[in-house]
Amino acid sequence: GVEELALLEQLLGLPRGNKYGVQGERKVPVLQTNNGPGLKGLMTIAAHLVKQAKKEQLLGSTAEEKAVVQQWLEYRVTRVDGSSSKEDTRVILQDLNVHLEDKVYLAGNIFTLADILMYYGLHRVMVELTVQEKEKYLNVSRWFNHIQHYPGVRQHLSNVVFIKNRLYTNAH
Repeated sequence: GVEELALLEQLLGLPRGNKYGVQGERKVPVLQTNNGPGLKGLMTIAAHLVKQAKKEQLLGSTAEEKAVVQQWLEYRVTRVDGSSSKEDTRVILQDLNVHLEDKVYLAGNIFTLADILMYYGLHRVMVELTVQEKEKYLNVSRWFNHIQHYPGVRQHLSNVVFIKNRLYTNAH
């Protein structure tokens, strides 16, 4: 969580002044603030950073977009971060593959915080997929490849290689 928040800060163009800690055995990120108690949790801190950077459009514009972004952020924390088995991972990839069938981004046609944090959360999973698995989850692969090439998102994370001709030929 803490490393992702540092990546997000950089992506948003924020100065690196924030002090993070972790709390509890689940290592929940905590942002120390100057006034009052620290902010706790990946989503809370991420939304705070987005507002600090005055990039609220990343949280969605309409009420529906905001709800969809919130839904995927929640999914990221409850399902992706909580996944421990191959079966969990398979279900997550299947869910996303179905959802992304007719969408460019998680919230439809706009790039949001949900895409950024889901990308960071799935990076370690995607790195380990075989070519066959990437083809099985074609919509996830297309989306992931798109997000990793979005300006500023990938940073020092490794580039995940996809066989390009397969990603775009079966578009329907």
